[in-house]
Amino acid sequence: MTTSPWDIQAVRATFPALSLRDDGKPRIYLDAPGGSQVPRRVVEAMTRVLVDSCANEGGPFRTSQDSDHILAGAYRAAAALLGAAADEIVYGLNSTSLLFHFSRMIARDWQEGDEIVLTRMDHDGNVGPWLIAAEERGVTVRWLDFDPETYEYRYEALDRLIGPRTRLVACNHASNMFGTINDVARIVAAGKAVGAVTMVDAVQSTPHIPVDVKAIGCDLLACSAYKFFGPHAGVLYVRADLRDRLVPLKVRPASTDMPWRLAPGTPSFEALAGTRAAIEHMAWLGEAFGGVEASQPLRSRIVAGLQAATAYEAGLMDRFLAGIADIAGLRLFGIASRNRLDARVPTFSFRLESRTPQATMEHLAAQNIFGWAGDFYAHEASGALGLRESGGVARLGLSHYTSMAEVDATLEALTRFAAKS
Repeated sequence: MTTSPWDIQAVRATFPALSLRDDGKPRIYLDAPGGSQVPRRVVEAMTRVLVDSCANEGGPFRTSQDSDHILAGAYRAAAALLGAAADEIVYGLNSTSLLFHFSRMIARDWQEGDEIVLTRMDHDGNVGPWLIAAEERGVTVRWLDFDPETYEYRYEALDRLIGPRTRLVACNHASNMFGTINDVARIVAAGKAVGAVTMVDAVQSTPHIPVDVKAIGCDLLACSAYKFFGPHAGVLYVRADLRDRLVPLKVRPASTDMPWRLAPGTPSFEALAGTRAAIEHMAWLGEAFGGVEASQPLRSRIVAGLQAATAYEAGLMDRFLAGIADIAGLRLFGIASRNRLDARVPTFSFRLESRTPQATMEHLAAQNIFGWAGDFYAHEASGALGLRESGGVARLGLSHYTSMAEVDATLEALTRFAAKS
């Protein structure tokens, strides 16, 4: 397999938003952990649906038949993205709403005295729904903590936390605050060993690294299209044997429709088309830079594209970590070693001494550099570090469309701001 060098200008040319300027200043989008930019093909796919195929599915007329094809194509694309079967995919508004929906079905048989295991590193979308379900069913909640020095899970605690009464184990693949890539296969295996349902939040990992639900072994895995270059939509993998055990939370006429019977209502067909287009963008990366022919299966092209993107992003991360190491008073919350780039995604949370995260982001925004301040729904993580009540952290996220020049401009702006008295 012969790969081609990463051409950042060719990649950026596929994203219309990257050419926008404000008062002559280019926009530097470092807000990807909260929502990525979208390629032109996504915009065009969604527009086609709204103009050419605006109808519900299941009818005999042309626009409805088009919706049937859009639905089926989007499910096949999401399955290829995650290494699943098309009938193991569910679409929804977003990951959080999907988990609230599925938590009601999964907790249906929980009994008082049962236990679930959640983590202190997760986005609250993979915590809150389970906490509410546990409270309603009288179930005990146990917590997998992380080491505040390494920003990694305390895996040695799994044997103590997971036992014969454990009904659910939920964890995250990559932290939306620390950027840590977690050993979810290890956590899932511990849960499966006692027969627990296992859930993985892959919202932050899916835009950066190949995700394989079969290799992870989980029962459920969620990701969000608007974090992987698509529109606002959520995608949930549901392992077939779990899917077939669940009682649908649906209106009665729709509760027997397969394979969509677990979906929470009629989907946004334009969002499904846009999600498929975002996945096809990843496949294009594989064709352009991953050495895979367009004739190869979609899954192969996606994996090659994300592997090429990962390699490019490693260079961005290395430059960013080297640069912030020279900024006086900057504390990074996450893995800082430039020798461990494979242990994180390019999401960086930090604080500057004597500066609030909000002030830091306002300074960058004045330079047209976009990032976030707060706790980003990492409620447990920010609380464990004592950050929640003091403004959280400043967060910047790099992506495969970020240029090295943008990283350098951001480091320069941070250095200037840190140097001000």
